[in-house]
Amino acid sequence: MESIDKFDLAILQELQADGRLTNAELAQRVGLSAAPCWRRVRALEEAGVIKGYHAEIDRHKIGLGVLAFVRVDTERVTHEATRKLEDAIRRMPEVVACHYISGTGTFELQVVAQDLDSFSSFARQQLMNLPNVKDLHTSFSLGEVKASSALPLGHLAR
Repeated sequence: MESIDKFDLAILQELQADGRLTNAELAQRVGLSAAPCWRRVRALEEAGVIKGYHAEIDRHKIGLGVLAFVRVDTERVTHEATRKLEDAIRRMPEVVACHYISGTGTFELQVVAQDLDSFSSFARQQLMNLPNVKDLHTSFSLGEVKASSALPLGHLAR
């Protein structure tokens, strides 16, 4: 995509708020007819601006009461060692987010678990045995102030 205009911005805002909108509902909300709206959505998808659609699940309601932030320190930072560690992390469904970080540590993980005992088992049996891991530093969420996957879009309107 060359640029995002006011209609594309409106489409992104509406879909972030409700990804289940029909094309007709979306078109009405953004002030387009159905066909041009559909073409714009397809263009945003093909350009990779819209990466997908998903249901937002309340982790507490499915029994995942613990959210832990785990900083992973590695033995060495080489391309091959880092690639192996990244691949292993991607295969762990308990790790819901992973970021390569600056400063102290190599990765910051967000890990969900049923309770402290299940997190402890996961950390000792899985995380500590990841390739190239030297140490783990864990903090636990005591409550969420804000948890949103919606991105700010105001800068696109300028």
